Amino acid sequence: MTPARICRFEQPVPYAKAVSMQEKLVRDRIADQIPDTLLLLQHPPTITLGRRGRQEHLLTPLEQLQAHGIALETSARGGDVTYHAPGQWVLYPILKLGPREMGAHGYLRALENIAIGTAKTFGVNAYRRDGMAGAWCPQGKFAAIGFKFTRWVTWHGLSINVNLDLAGFDLIVGCGLVGEPVTSLKATLNENAPPLEAVGDEIIRQAETVFARTLSPIPPAELSK
Repeated sequence: MTPARICRFEQPVPYAKAVSMQEKLVRDRIADQIPDTLLLLQHPPTITLGRRGRQEHLLTPLEQLQAHGIALETSARGGDVTYHAPGQWVLYPILKLGPREMGAHGYLRALENIAIGTAKTFGVNAYRRDGMAGAWCPQGKFAAIGFKFTRWVTWHGLSINVNLDLAGFDLIVGCGLVGEPVTSLKATLNENAPPLEAVGDEIIRQAETVFARTLSPIPPAELSK
């Protein structure tokens, strides 16, 4: 197992701040100034448009979004449009993979495995769908994926819906998938749904196994060191 770091944020982090943190971590990782580092956090209500994002998949005018306190951000990640809010864990792995470890397809599968393994731990019938990025259960899609490689260092990543208000997804065509329902662990499991904290713990355990990294926790203040 390769040593790595995990930084977990207890309070929601604005999307633009999270991107800025990742950009610095990516530069430092490329230069071998830091080890592999994963961020686990939540965002305030935010809609993001990826590199393949289409404006017609944004169903609500910007003025209405702003009136409801929802930010709109463009993103360098792959994929279309998605929604973030408290109650959804977002995992941003900054990993220096190298061409011998896994390519883009293998990395996609790895992120899907983290989402599927996490959900199955809590009793969800989770699975992937051929030709589609993310993770599903019979009630709908509960995890979205969009990432980027910069000189074989990964950033952006995976979101898992735990207990957020799903009404935010009514504002978009999530991931550009017309007619596809979006769900969460809470909506799927009802009274058996796990607390947010427990799901965060399991995401970390799954990431350790899937990425073959031993993750040592660090506080946010340590990221710049």
